[in-house]
Amino acid sequence: MQKPEQRDPEAAISRRTLVHGLAICAGATVAGAGAALAQQAGPVAPPSTITNPPRDFSPRGAPTTYFWDPDIIAVDPSFNDLAQPNTAIKRLHTGLLWAEGPAWSAQGRYLLWSDIPNNRQMRYSEDDGHVSVFRTPSNNSNGNSFDFQGRQLSCEHLTRRVVRYEHDGTATVLADNFGGKKLNSPNDVVAHPDGSYWFTDPPYGGQLYEGEPDVAGGPSARTKSGGPENRTCCRCCCQTADGTL
Repeated sequence: MQKPEQRDPEAAISRRTLVHGLAICAGATVAGAGAALAQQAGPVAPPSTITNPPRDFSPRGAPTTYFWDPDIIAVDPSFNDLAQPNTAIKRLHTGLLWAEGPAWSAQGRYLLWSDIPNNRQMRYSEDDGHVSVFRTPSNNSNGNSFDFQGRQLSCEHLTRRVVRYEHDGTATVLADNFGGKKLNSPNDVVAHPDGSYWFTDPPYGGQLYEGEPDVAGGPSARTKSGGPENRTCCRCCCQTADGTL
């Protein structure tokens, strides 16, 4: 007669628990595979920059990951080399009607931009984060930039011209017509190393919200059909009295 084998109750429970756990994992794996197949079968959504829950971009917002801001998405991967990985998006200012034309002054260490409908330019100072009105009125300026001598360049919708602000505060008109006709509404401008300035001249500044409406048959640059000429880019060269560009 053999003595019945005594089993350890805890070992039995452990084996039952293990088998039960394996069954649950197998079921979850099958369900997960089915969900993955279902997702692949559906339409593929484009990359999104909307975080969930909605993110606070103000200085009070929570910091992001050190390596890359999740809301910075480059449509072309080559642009990833232009972004600073460990810098997060931060809202600098609110309350503007139409913010446009940001430009960074390396000499002054400030960011300049236009608030077109409010007819003013704003400045963000890097040293203390203070935002103030930089120039008003601004002739409904749109695009801004700085040339290689640190002088500010602005495209004005109201006066339909491109101007350069000298270091003494005076303004030099770089261009206000093309072919003897007034410009439409200069939009963006950039300095070229050869001393010239390149700017765009689209027609949409001829409205009350961004500048001044154009009258029928007015002096703006026109095509043969009578409509405003949408020039992609124009080039102008200017010299001051002392011969410097």
